[in-house]
Parts: sequence; C-alpha cells; structure tokens
Amino acid sequence: MEHLKAFDDEINAFLDNMFGPRDSRVRGWFMLDSYLPTFFLTVIYLLSIWLGNKYMKNRPALSLRGILTLYNLGITLLSAYMLAELILSTWEGGYNLQCQDLTSAGEADIRVAKVLWWYYFSKSVEFLDTIFFVLRKKTSQITFLHVYHHASMFNIWWCVLNWIPCGQSFFGPTLNSFIHILMYSYYGLSVFPSMHKYLWWKKYLTQAQLVQFVLTITHTMSAVVKPCGFPFGCLIFQSSYMLTLVILFLNFYIQTYRKKPMKKDMQEPPAGKEVKNGFSKAYFSAANGVMNKKAQ
Repeated sequence: MEHLKAFDDEINAFLDNMFGPRDSRVRGWFMLDSYLPTFFLTVIYLLSIWLGNKYMKNRPALSLRGILTLYNLGITLLSAYMLAELILSTWEGGYNLQCQDLTSAGEADIRVAKVLWWYYFSKSVEFLDTIFFVLRKKTSQITFLHVYHHASMFNIWWCVLNWIPCGQSFFGPTLNSFIHILMYSYYGLSVFPSMHKYLWWKKYLTQAQLVQFVLTITHTMSAVVKPCGFPFGCLIFQSSYMLTLVILFLNFYIQTYRKKPMKKDMQEPPAGKEVKNGFSKAYFSAANGVMNKKAQ
C-alpha cells in the first residue's frame, strides 16, 4: 500500500506539474483526486478484451438479450438526463455558445460540472459495450477505432473534469448525449424482432456521429478565433483529438458504406439481427463526445 501511495503521489505530482493547478471546485469528487482509479479501470478494460477473447474462443457465444435490453435502456435514460441538465444549466448560466470561460456563471458552472462528472463516469460504464462484443463473440467489431475511442475518452474526461470542468467543455457532451439517445434507442429496439422492419436508419446515425465531430471541432476553434479566457492549450488538444476521430471514423464510413458492392449490401442481414448485442456493424462508438461511440 505504501508503494501504491507513493506511485499515486508521483503520478498526481507529474500531472499537476504538466497542467498546472486543478480546479478547486471539483476537489474531493468521486474518482477525481487521484488518476489511479481511471488508469486501473482502463487497464482492466484492455485486459478483459484480451483475456475474454481467449476464454470465449472455444465456448459458445452468449445471447444476453435481457441484459442488453436493460443496458441500452439505462444508457438511453442517462443520456436523456445529461442532455436535459446540460441545456437547463447552460441556459441558467447564460452560457455563450461561441466561447464560455470557466468562472463567470457562478453556481451554474457547478451545475454544469456535476453533469459532466456523470458524462465522465458514463465512459467507464460504456466499457461494457466491448465486453458484450467479447461475450457474444463479435470480435470483428472490436476494431482499433472502437477500443481507441472507449479507452481514450474515459482518460481524457478525467483530465477535463480536473482542469476544465465547465465553460466551453459543455458543447461536445451536449451533442454526444443527444446522439446517444438515438443510438442506444436503436440498439434497444433491435433486440425485439418485431421492430426490425422499422430500423432502416442505421446509416443516418453513422452520418450524425460524423457531423457531431465536425460541429465540436468548429465550436472549439471558434474560441481560438475569438478568445474568452478558456485555456488555449485545452482548445488545441481537444481539436486535435477530435480530428483523429474524424479521420478514423470517416475512413470507417467510407469502408462500410462507399466500397461495398450493391449486391453484397442487399444480402446483409436485417439491421436488428446485425445489432442484437447492442451495436451495429457501422461502428457508432466514436461518439460518445468530447467527445463520443461508434463514438466515443
């Protein structure tokens, strides 16, 4: 325990030296004061993929229909809560859409930070997306984009909550929460065979994810063009990260929708069967967000 405590102190000292003083308004919040919980959960997530695939290799795939129904419903309701609360709290604080600093809105800033904590925490819950793929032996859907998005979003939002937990940070999660309502509703409906004929809009969800990233980059860069006191380095980092998602997701979109022969497209299984485990082949997780799922 002493060694772990020393390691924790070194990690936190390094981060504080790199990024400067943390926002005092979020000190003491669950999982924020130390980076270790976020780090270890990420390591467990990555190990679960590797070990899970080895464990399931010679075992039959699991159905998980009931669990997936509850999971999709839960994420949909959480996303609806975050969307509503972000809209109400930023409206209360008179947030400037073009650029919003970290301190001028008073109590509304704290309200925004509380919602964004739930957004950060939800990224750990969404690790289950991949675990369900593993248990249902959908290994072809555990792509680099999928794992990169899930692992990076959780860690990036730990940093966001510690240093920039409100202000300009609100925009990406607001868009992503809206996308997640549509996305997880789609996943949830796909569990029921009677709904398959109504699930024709998968491709448009994929397009909406890509639009989300572009809008988030545009919003972030608007604060560079007309500064308001929000940390410049954070704006550049966020834009750079979102650009990687745009590149990866655009490449995936082209590979999925632009290069398939028409005959092969017609032979694909119904949307519902394709996403019984809660996800379609058109990997939406590059959503989730600042940042988020096929998007994350």
